[in-house]
Amino acid sequence: MLSAIMRSRRAAAAALGPLALCVLLAPSQALAAKDGTKGAVSRPTAASSWTFTRATAPARTLVEDGTGTTVATFTDGSRSVVLTGPVRTFAESTTSATVRTASWVRLLPSPSTGQVDQSWLASALADRSPDVLATAMQYVTGASTTHAADRSLLSSDASYGPLVDGSRQEGSDWNDYLQVRASYDGATDSPEPLQAGSLDCSGFVRMVFGARSGYPMVLAPDGVRLPRRAVQMHTGGPGTLVVDAATRPTSVSALLAGDLVLFDASTDDGTLVDHVGIYLGTDSAGSPRFVSSRKTVDGPTMGDVGGRSTLSGTGLYATSLRAVRRL
Repeated sequence: MLSAIMRSRRAAAAALGPLALCVLLAPSQALAAKDGTKGAVSRPTAASSWTFTRATAPARTLVEDGTGTTVATFTDGSRSVVLTGPVRTFAESTTSATVRTASWVRLLPSPSTGQVDQSWLASALADRSPDVLATAMQYVTGASTTHAADRSLLSSDASYGPLVDGSRQEGSDWNDYLQVRASYDGATDSPEPLQAGSLDCSGFVRMVFGARSGYPMVLAPDGVRLPRRAVQMHTGGPGTLVVDAATRPTSVSALLAGDLVLFDASTDDGTLVDHVGIYLGTDSAGSPRFVSSRKTVDGPTMGDVGGRSTLSGTGLYATSLRAVRRL
């Protein structure tokens, strides 16, 4: 199954040219684009000073340096690792709030078993190429347009989907945005021309974690790869469910940067989850803030148009949060 995904990614990279090969197959080597962040470079911690502590709810391993600072969190069953690096500030024109964070999110080659590969950790702490959070910001409102060597679209201020009868249509996946064919277990998904440059909410997550960061993808959920729809990411996605509730959770204290936040934003569609975003961190107003692709602003945003992108308060997304998954 993995070989089929890699063949798809190689085919997509070939269609996009040499730069896309770098982005789709080896995201750690991708060229940086303007991503709404800024921060100073810091040095990685010395491995000789690390200590390792087990924690629960969820099961995870915390790595601390000689000063007692947590420099990495590895969650059992998840590939997402939250690292401590240079402080960055995420900002967007659609909100006055900013997210200033030292968290960097990168993916392990396979889900964590509780043991820490110290060579991988040392390399990840020193890596300053765009991580999951910086990559997500390359598609929000006002993001610069970047192209591959053959001038194919790489990143931009993405749309949510084509406008039909006055409404933005969902259905735009990562390969629709890039206008490349994708193969999944022998099935082929051809891009829709009208969806070029567009990403719906789950398509945005698959672009950031899948096409750009290397997480394997699939159409139907299998518990190992990243499926197509938000509801599938909830019930059959890979990684670890950190929060899972039928109503609004009483606490979001377990959240880490890069977590998928899953919402029941439309109560009349018959599903418990119908929207997904990526958690960024605590904003300048003290609220937990996420980024997601929405119809109301026609694409990915961390802003407050058509509903605040926060998990606190009484807004639409705060009250409709139902689950958190750590990929």
